[in-house]
Amino acid sequence: MHCFDTDVLSATMRRDPSLPLIRRLAKIPPSEQFTTAITMGELLYGASRRDSARLNRQVRDLIRSALTVLPFDESAAEVYGPLRARLEAEGRRLDEPDMRIASIALSRDLTLVTGNVRHFARVPDLTVENWLA
Repeated sequence: MHCFDTDVLSATMRRDPSLPLIRRLAKIPPSEQFTTAITMGELLYGASRRDSARLNRQVRDLIRSALTVLPFDESAAEVYGPLRARLEAEGRRLDEPDMRIASIALSRDLTLVTGNVRHFARVPDLTVENWLA
């Protein structure tokens, strides 16, 4: 089961999306495709900054049609607290949105699909795949 990060989902909305990415996504049943409320917020923020009604619709359509949006809930918070403390103690801090995304993926035992492998590689026990390379 896969949790898609912001950069992967935004890559699917480009005028000429990567054909290997689209093919790979097509092989994953919708019941195994997830993203986070944090990612959805980042995508809507980007569309709003561009002041594009079309892009806002495109983001919402993508999310509604193919993905289950996971919240930052109690189980993610249980992962988040100790994880943040550990990374800070080890001097391997992660930006707040990425920390929440990682916590959601870990709490549900999901593989995080992102082009931002270097950042997420700091997170112990998080399975990360780059489908953009």
